[in-house]
Amino acid sequence: MPVTRTETRQSLLHTARRIVATKGYSAVGINEILAAAGVPKGSFYHYFGSKDAFGEAMMKDYFDEYLATMDSIAADEGKSSAERLMTYWQCFYDTQVADDCRGGCLVVKLASEIADLSESMREATKTGTTGIIDRLERMITAGVADGSVAVGDAPRATAEALYDLWLGASMMAKIHRSPAPLARAMDNTRRALHEQAER
Repeated sequence: MPVTRTETRQSLLHTARRIVATKGYSAVGINEILAAAGVPKGSFYHYFGSKDAFGEAMMKDYFDEYLATMDSIAADEGKSSAERLMTYWQCFYDTQVADDCRGGCLVVKLASEIADLSESMREATKTGTTGIIDRLERMITAGVADGSVAVGDAPRATAEALYDLWLGASMMAKIHRSPAPLARAMDNTRRALHEQAER
């Protein structure tokens, strides 16, 4: 069965994400992505109007998958709200310690680069990270309601502070090639949520 235009476009996005997560955005050329995806050279503009539009689509695609994973975690009725939150943070930890703490989070890899490089990619990243914080806020609010979480600040402020903490810890883990900053983030997260699950 022939590959559809949508499937080819998706293959380009996924291939680019893997390469960009290692090299950064500016260092990756369109031809490298096409070759890695097995798509003929010269056909890029059949799928994307520009490299900037491609970068925006890549970030949106990344966040679509990321937020769907968060929604799946939040919908797990077999766990308390605190357990759901810690499942999310464990996923974050596991992603960032992968490949000798090089991680796979595009926000950690690209945020400072694209904020100055591309307004559309910055906006896509802003929308995506806001979506993450929205979901954290909802999980924290649910945890306060069911008694599995106790926080010293408003759920929104706690969600923002914890996400900021993990982004910073991820950067330090990459710099030091060590999971220690992420382990500290996990400990601080447990304390911030007053979560008493065994470590």
